[in-house]
Amino acid sequence: MTEDQALTEAEIQEFLNTYSNWELRDGWIRRKYGTPGWSHTLMLVNTIGYLAEAGNHHPDLSVGYAAVTVKLQTHKVHAITGKDISLAKKIEETVLWQPEADSPLDGFPKKWVH
Repeated sequence: MTEDQALTEAEIQEFLNTYSNWELRDGWIRRKYGTPGWSHTLMLVNTIGYLAEAGNHHPDLSVGYAAVTVKLQTHKVHAITGKDISLAKKIEETVLWQPEADSPLDGFPKKWVH
């Protein structure tokens, strides 16, 4: 499979089964992240932007006061590819990270990105 080859429905569904907060709609995989407010939303957008730039694969983002919606599709082929799944997984892993219970880090006292 080439890096720009469209994934099959089964391959996309396998991702969606594991990452249940993501959905397939209108040819895009997408997820809405809630935040505690505007400053956290901006940090989330910057984090996603950093990951996207590092991977040279860029999502469409919709930004609100306390939410960011991420939409991924490989524009070159107008389909979901391995690039989209890889970036979605990296976004999920990074933005949902919280310190372990036994960590010296306290963690944010309010509900963080969800």
